[in-house]
Amino acid sequence: MSTILQLAVVLGIMVLVHEFGHFAVAKLCGIRVETFSIGFGKRLFGFRRGDTDYRLSLLPLGGYVKMSGDNPGEAPTDPGDFNAHPRWQRILVALAGPFANFILALGLMTGVSMLHNEVQEFISGPALTDYIPVNTPTSRTGIRSGDLIVHYDNVENPTWEQVTIRSLLNLNQNIAFSYLHDGQRVDTKLQVEAKGGPDNFSLDRLGLIPKMQKVPVQVDSLEPNMPAARAGLKPGDQIASIDGLQLHSVPALLAYLQDQAGKPASLTVVRGGQSVPVQITPQLAEVGDGTKDYRLGFRPVQPPVKIERLPFGKAVVASWDYNKKGSMLIVEVLKRMFTRQVSVRSLSGPIGIGQQIHQAAAMPGWMPIVGLMAYISLNLGIFNLLPIPILDGGMILFLLVESIMRRDLNQQLKERVYQVAFVCILVFAAMVIFNDISKLDLFSKVKP
Repeated sequence: MSTILQLAVVLGIMVLVHEFGHFAVAKLCGIRVETFSIGFGKRLFGFRRGDTDYRLSLLPLGGYVKMSGDNPGEAPTDPGDFNAHPRWQRILVALAGPFANFILALGLMTGVSMLHNEVQEFISGPALTDYIPVNTPTSRTGIRSGDLIVHYDNVENPTWEQVTIRSLLNLNQNIAFSYLHDGQRVDTKLQVEAKGGPDNFSLDRLGLIPKMQKVPVQVDSLEPNMPAARAGLKPGDQIASIDGLQLHSVPALLAYLQDQAGKPASLTVVRGGQSVPVQITPQLAEVGDGTKDYRLGFRPVQPPVKIERLPFGKAVVASWDYNKKGSMLIVEVLKRMFTRQVSVRSLSGPIGIGQQIHQAAAMPGWMPIVGLMAYISLNLGIFNLLPIPILDGGMILFLLVESIMRRDLNQQLKERVYQVAFVCILVFAAMVIFNDISKLDLFSKVKP
């Protein structure tokens, strides 16, 4: 229920902003707006002011602004009718919705950058590896722990953020991969293996574990009746090495423990400036998602984060850069879908978006949910600009063609195109929702 409410609130804000863009520009152009609705279908409640019925409707997955005389080919009977206005004004009305979503995304991230933008430092740093798990696609390239990735797909000297993005764009494909080992550059290929699809992909499974900090992993607290507590570890201890290997993150430490399959390990612990040897045997224990891993049983001090509180001007620039990167990524994903380099199964519908919103809301702080809202707003704006009839982009395309021809297109042709597009949109929506449902494993058999 909480996920449904969170989805309704977030999508409600996105839709409200989008439709208000259409509404505001239509009013400025003197177009009469008959209905401003959040949701589709049966009217639940609302109020009327002037010519407009402001309403909340039954199905909350969208919204619309109904303007007088806006049906394709409908002859205008009143100066306030949509089709009575010049084409350039109708194009502005169509553009206003997506533009409002872009403004919302820019505003959200500007606010984040001004108030409290918290990002882990390693994400924007060089792609320096901490540990390479055995029997992974990455290990087969010959890269070793501590090597630096200098080329990934089409990016030279990538950051870990770029490595993550390029991986998600190239699932189950071979990409160019180069790294420095003992000062020598090695150029090879990497298979970005993702057997479970994008939802089950992680850099850890691929075999890439970032060096998240320069200092060793530090113990924050201990779990009772676990190996770390039994071995005598204490809060504040630093794990300088395990079996002689220096690791700098919990993911690297856990990956090493899985590779060793529960074998006893020798730790070198720094306590009060002194090195203390500790013998420990990992324990197979629950990790919280129904699976078991070999663990030591302590909570770590989190890696360092970079906190920004920028003045308004710099915050706008930072927000612009963030949203520009997000927009370019969305456009690239769309291109790769048309060229079949990215599977349509990677798309998320209402269920998938709801899950992402719920996960972001559960994270500490409000940056994850605000960042996700900005990204959803970008998606909504760009999707509506696609030159597909029924969408804003399709209307703009028709109006541009008619402007060039200096006459209206054949009405029967337009009606047929709109009908076909409507069916295609319904099929596409059904496919995306089915993808969402199939990811929930509702149809999987119960195993004894």
